[in-house]
Amino acid sequence: MSTDLAERAPSILTDLDGATIAYHRTPGKSPGVVFIHGFMSNMDGGKALFVENWCRNHGRAFLRFDQTGHGLSSGAFEEGSIGRWAADTIAVLDALTSGPQVLIGSSMGGWLMLLAALARPDRVAGLIGLAAAPDFTEDLIWDQASPEIRETLLREGRVEEAGSGDEGPTVFTKLLIEDGRRHLLLRAPLAIECPVRLIHGLGDQSVPWETALRLQKALRASDVSVTLVKDGEHRLSRPQDLDRLGRTLEALLAQL
Repeated sequence: MSTDLAERAPSILTDLDGATIAYHRTPGKSPGVVFIHGFMSNMDGGKALFVENWCRNHGRAFLRFDQTGHGLSSGAFEEGSIGRWAADTIAVLDALTSGPQVLIGSSMGGWLMLLAALARPDRVAGLIGLAAAPDFTEDLIWDQASPEIRETLLREGRVEEAGSGDEGPTVFTKLLIEDGRRHLLLRAPLAIECPVRLIHGLGDQSVPWETALRLQKALRASDVSVTLVKDGEHRLSRPQDLDRLGRTLEALLAQL
């Protein structure tokens, strides 16, 4: 299932500045579902393909896409920022979907879904955050960086962090940090009123599970629930994690 979906050629959305966003769209009933991938990830990840298959089986409209500098979309990764990726999310929401949408954000995608909900409150009917990571550029990169790394970042405009296993290095830029500060969300109440479901693993080594509780507290919406998975890690992509995601999505759509 996942291989067939991932191998299909994507459609392309061209922005006013000539940038292109690669996407896959599945027609179906409303509310639709939009999957927003994480930092240095892409739309062909296991969670995105699982949700696409779930939506196909339930006749539900679905959209997944690659952010600028990720996957098959144009642009250099190092030129990306939270503001740019939020603009990508809003652009595809405006151009490629109609009617109310449920946004599913994975890790950084959880930050982007919140920014999209703030920008388009009339279009976003519900949110599901998977290890959502709002404000990670400040709280998890800058605040935890050593003085030497901060100095390198400010002087050279970028730093590389060695990846684990077969993963390549992770690049953080001065642009990412400075732009992230213009989009911080957990420092004040969040004027989001739609239902929100947050799922976070207690074993997450990338984004602390306490982030979900901080987000729950910041949200103005009254219908917010947090599911903490005792043996869950950051990816939340095991079969039992995907099954939980499917149940959460089904219940939220039924409620809407």
